[in-house]
Parts: sequence; C-alpha cells; structure tokens
Amino acid sequence: CGHRNCPQCQHHEASQWIERQQEKLLPVEYFMVTFTLPYELRELTYWHQKIVFSLFFLCVSSTLKDFGLKPKNLGAEIGMTMVLHTHSRRLDYHPHLHVVIPGGGIDKLRKQWKKIKGKYLFNDKALAKVFRARFLDALNKEGLTVPTGIRSKWVVQCKGVGKGLPAIKYLSRYLYRGVISEKNIISSKDGMVTFRYTENTGKIQYRTLKGEDFLRLILKHVLPKGFRRIRDYGFLHSKAKKLLSLVQYVLRVQLESITPVPRASFSCPRCKAPMEVLFFLLRPG
Repeated sequence: CGHRNCPQCQHHEASQWIERQQEKLLPVEYFMVTFTLPYELRELTYWHQKIVFSLFFLCVSSTLKDFGLKPKNLGAEIGMTMVLHTHSRRLDYHPHLHVVIPGGGIDKLRKQWKKIKGKYLFNDKALAKVFRARFLDALNKEGLTVPTGIRSKWVVQCKGVGKGLPAIKYLSRYLYRGVISEKNIISSKDGMVTFRYTENTGKIQYRTLKGEDFLRLILKHVLPKGFRRIRDYGFLHSKAKKLLSLVQYVLRVQLESITPVPRASFSCPRCKAPMEVLFFLLRPG
C-alpha cells in the first residue's frame, strides 16, 4: 500500500533510505544523538503536534549547528539527518528525535574537513541545557501554555554507531521500524490484544490491552497529514548538493553506482502482471 504507517511497507522505505544515504556516504565515524521531550510536555505536544514538532526540529537543528560552529568543538558546518519517533518500546507516547551526524564538519572558507576531537561528538549535558532553554522559549513565543514544574534536567544521548555502510544499515533498521511489527502481536482474541516488546536490557516483556485501547495506542502515533518526520540539514540538505560535493571531494569519496530496489507489488493471479492497490475492503466481524 505504500502508507508510511504500514509495517509491511517499512522495509522498502528503509531500502530507499539506504540508497539515498549511500549517495551521501562519507568515510568517517557516524554518531546518533537522541533528544527526548520530558514527560511534562507530552500532553501539550499531542494536542499541538504540528507546532510543537516543527519547533522540536528547529530547536534541535539550531542547537547542533551552533555546537558544530563553535571553535572549541569543530568550528565547521555539520550535516545531519533527523528522524522523529513518538513511541516508546511499550508503545506509550514518548516523542523523541534521532539525529544521525557524520563525525566532522566542513570549513567552507578554507575548504577543509575538520574531524572530531577525540572519541566524542558533543557533550550531551551541554546539548540538553541549551536545547531546553531554546525549546521552552520557542513554545512561549508561539503563545502555548507551558505547564509548570518542568524538570531542569532533560535527556540527550550521544553515541557512536560505527563507520561507513554497516553503520548506515544499522541505523536504517533502527530508524525505520514502524510503531509495531505484526510478528510482535502475539494474540488477538476475546476482545483483548497481547503484544511483546524488548526492554533496553534485552528482556522480552508482554503487554495486554483491550482491542479498542490497543487501536487508540497505535493511532496516537499517526502524525498529522503531510508532516515530514525525516529531514536533512547542513551539507546533507537537498539544496546543499554543491557543499556535499565539496565534502566528498575533500575526503576523496568514490561513489559506486546504485541499482534502485523496486517496491514489492501484488501480482494478478491470472496474468501475473503487477497490480496497483486502490483501496481495501474490511470484512464485517
């Protein structure tokens, strides 16, 4: 069907993302930085998704960009790909942004690549402090009623994810997973649905809900129509192709030709020709 919330179609979306990233692949270490909105802001976020999520992207991108431009960090422009997720492993409402960043930046004036200093990209506590201030200020400027008692320490995690294509493939599996895959729905009978999930520790847990509560949980993670949950910034932006070409030239990147993977299609049982999905019929009961 090609719908972005369909668990079956996520595999093709991941393949397409890998193809696009291979065209931008750099021979450097990659990092994933995760920004999480605190519990106190989740209700506000849910009822004003377009506004809050747009500010979320804006404040995270500006924070990371400024950290990259600081001379003590890189003193260069970075590139980043952001992916918005709204669910936790238990499928609770848990908005967070994953940001994939090549480990370094480009000095446009000197036409020089500046790699990271040491094993770490940026200080996560410093990122959290700056992001918190910018995000709350942006919410107030939009005229939204920010709840009181918001915690002072927010969660930002920064970790290395490897180098080259293996890192990109790892990230695609992580970033392009749907809200839930069909194999994790264990049972659906007598009006109750049971699904499994894996905790951070690797332990498998089970959760059972009424059918209507399960559907409500899933639908909570459907984004507003037309809202893009994946965005590129810096030298990875679609309008920065010349800058990306400069980065690839400086790093002596040799791009290989990529054969696009076609989307799987339904075939006619008689003539075997591919068919287009127009709509679905729901059977009563």
